[in-house]
Amino acid sequence: MTQGSTSDAGTSDVVDVAVVGAGIIGASCAYQLADAGLSIAVVDRNEAAAMGSTGLSAAGVRVQFVEPTNVALSLASIRDYAAFEERYGADSGYRPVGYLLLVPEAGWDAHLAGVEVQRSLGAPVEVLGADEARARFVDFDPTGLAGATFGPIDGVVDPHAVTQAYLARARELGTQVRLRTEVVGIERTADSWLLVTSSGRLRAATVVNAAGCWAGDLGRLAGLDIPVEPVRRMVYVTAPVAGRGTTPLTVDLASGVYYRSEGERLIFGRSNPDEPHGFTTGMDWEWLEPTVAAAATRFPWFADERLDRTASWYGYYEMTPDDNAVLGASADAPGWVDACGFSGHGVQHAPAVGRAIREEVVDGRSHTIDIDPLRGTRFKAGQRRAERNII
Repeated sequence: MTQGSTSDAGTSDVVDVAVVGAGIIGASCAYQLADAGLSIAVVDRNEAAAMGSTGLSAAGVRVQFVEPTNVALSLASIRDYAAFEERYGADSGYRPVGYLLLVPEAGWDAHLAGVEVQRSLGAPVEVLGADEARARFVDFDPTGLAGATFGPIDGVVDPHAVTQAYLARARELGTQVRLRTEVVGIERTADSWLLVTSSGRLRAATVVNAAGCWAGDLGRLAGLDIPVEPVRRMVYVTAPVAGRGTTPLTVDLASGVYYRSEGERLIFGRSNPDEPHGFTTGMDWEWLEPTVAAAATRFPWFADERLDRTASWYGYYEMTPDDNAVLGASADAPGWVDACGFSGHGVQHAPAVGRAIREEVVDGRSHTIDIDPLRGTRFKAGQRRAERNII
């Protein structure tokens, strides 16, 4: 994106809402807003929908967060994924394989406090001893662990299928989906936003910033400071093993290593704390060795797994300073609404976020779920509360 003047813009296409980004968040917002009777245009720079973080995610969904708003967004979204075919006529791919979190002794009390938050909001989460977790799910070395928690409705979905389903329903309601269209300039006029794109001009009363890793860039075009930056993440994939059983998405919170079964394979990864912000490209094969070493320390059998380099991939988390999303109407710019910065859990929150943004635009405020803790004003007010359960 490049800063550009739009003052000489002539006639423009006009809609009620321009949604920038055709990932799972933008698609959910577009459907919900179209269902509310608004005219919508979805704009995305890529050749197809879900080509950013959505399509490159590990596809997990879980209620096991510590911040109440995140728990509420996840719980509502998982319920939506479970009923997706009935509601939208398409399979979300939801499989409740569960999340198993292995918790070190030093973090046990804080983790249990998080469980109380989850349960208070109606999320089912089990607290297990290490021996019980090993007997029920996977073999691991319990050294240094106080116990584990298991979320039985946590699991995985198909982000591509969900995104396409939302966009299909939105199109049926008259939504325009403009792919291969990059926003290169934005100007606020008296009562609307003027977006200059690579394929023409678009005027909208409201802009929904669902641009994912590019959300900060989009904000800068409009003169707004939205603290969202991309950070590269690796997803490594093992070679297939015939007869491999289904396992939960298992996380060793002591090291940050996670893995889950995907058919006859395992997908696994571990966030690199030294990874710089920015669009670093290519697989980080140097990070593979410390990731496998950490995995094999907790799961000794992991040392026998073989890697399939051709099946492995990388993508980007859209990170904020406190690892929480930026949601809701801007306090600085009328008609600007953010739905970005999910820090690795956009797929997990997409259905509920779509409804929240619908309420922000149509009703003036989200009321089904209180998103106030995630509003962008928190950064100036010093009210940030970091989400600890980031994987």
